[in-house]
Amino acid sequence: MTDPYRRLQDALDALDAAYAPLSERPFTAGGCTHCYTQADLDALSGPVDRVPQDLIPHVAAEATDHWDDFPAVYRRMTPRIIRRLVTGQLHVDHGLIASRLLAAGWRDWAPAERDALEQVWHAWWRSALHEYPGIEPVTEVLETISVSTGTLAPWLAIWAETPTEAADRHLRDALDKWLFEGQLADLRLGFYDELHATPELLPWLLSMRQNRIDAAQLLEVESIAYGQSGPRQ
Repeated sequence: MTDPYRRLQDALDALDAAYAPLSERPFTAGGCTHCYTQADLDALSGPVDRVPQDLIPHVAAEATDHWDDFPAVYRRMTPRIIRRLVTGQLHVDHGLIASRLLAAGWRDWAPAERDALEQVWHAWWRSALHEYPGIEPVTEVLETISVSTGTLAPWLAIWAETPTEAADRHLRDALDKWLFEGQLADLRLGFYDELHATPELLPWLLSMRQNRIDAAQLLEVESIAYGQSGPRQ
């Protein structure tokens, strides 16, 4: 296992440890009894590591009003949700996970919990950039970490500092997606469009060395950036 993947596994283990005290406190999960059986709610009220795997994606994606205390349920389940997310086993829209974390108020959680999740974001991003093709499109990883943290800047900086073939191929794929039908001109990330990405993305793309971006793609980026209908002269 190469260093980026080892660091990711270590970060996930640290996430489990940081949230473990929550599982030890008495808790009663109340929620929609039309969507969840009493057995489901009992499982969610008990030790987090014993919650059945098939419940995880439901909790990860469920509407916030389906729970009596959504922030508490999501906070307790975060290590299970995130581990499945970063290993490609969750199969829930990445933007939705970021939006749910925001709704749960993760930035106001205990410092140890917040820091542990941020370390997972960093390790996940670096491991994603070092492998091509990856488990999932790199744009989905970027959407999760940027929306949940409220900024693209630190993640784009890491991308710029990773001049590998894998990272550059991810960049070309990302541009294919962002440039499709001119989305880059007004690109918003998150299930509810919480993050307006264009103001941060455009200057960053223009600052990249030309050999890291396909020439045709760069012309399209410049056209959007400078408000022209055709390539910049």
